[in-house]
Amino acid sequence: MNIILFDRDEINGSTVLLSGHRAEHIINVLKSNPGDPLRTGIINGPTGISTVQQTSGTTVELLLGAHTTAPTPPPVDIVLALPRPIMLKRVLAQVATFGIGRLFLINSNRVEKSFFSASLLGEDKIRQRLLAGLEQAGDTLLPQVSIHKRFRPFAEDVLPKMATDYQEMILAHPGCQFNLGELLPPPLKGRILLIIGPEGGWIDFEVSLLHGHGVRPFHLGPRILRVDSVIPSLLGQLDLLRRL
Repeated sequence: MNIILFDRDEINGSTVLLSGHRAEHIINVLKSNPGDPLRTGIINGPTGISTVQQTSGTTVELLLGAHTTAPTPPPVDIVLALPRPIMLKRVLAQVATFGIGRLFLINSNRVEKSFFSASLLGEDKIRQRLLAGLEQAGDTLLPQVSIHKRFRPFAEDVLPKMATDYQEMILAHPGCQFNLGELLPPPLKGRILLIIGPEGGWIDFEVSLLHGHGVRPFHLGPRILRVDSVIPSLLGQLDLLRRL
């Protein structure tokens, strides 16, 4: 945990009282004492430095300093065919750690229907995993997550309405002509919508429909990767292309 996060409604005047895993981390891992500074952040707001006011066995009271450093909105959104729950648990933390603006969890031919009834898709559990990723990254901006249970309405109705938000909409798919660097030669300036398929990949109909709405496919190379390897790999490549 590289930042202590809290909601605005947890702030009481100039202090905030923490319990649960945040207090445990401050007391048992950081071993902070009254007067020690901590990096803190308001969820979806600025960061700053707060001071430990007092601790008990299970709670920590912080005296808030000025929170003036505003986070930078990430330039990438992701469309992801809903993975298995155990995989999704890792992915939610990953996307928050690397930094994305929005995550669209969608259906596809190779997504099992039972995945959409997983308890992990509850709003509170999604938020919990995203916060774990932000605490690792030292960021405050929660990705916005939406769930779309039908592929075709998403591709035909939702996607075209979003197209003007992006410089490029790109699709990871094996066997394509270009890799990511060839498809998006630097410098990369605008927002990117990255579309990633299920285990087993997209079927031809899905690729054709997405391509027909302005999505350009690219390949990741000769190796077959799992979703939780694909996402950090591609987000790292996009970040590098933006810095060149």
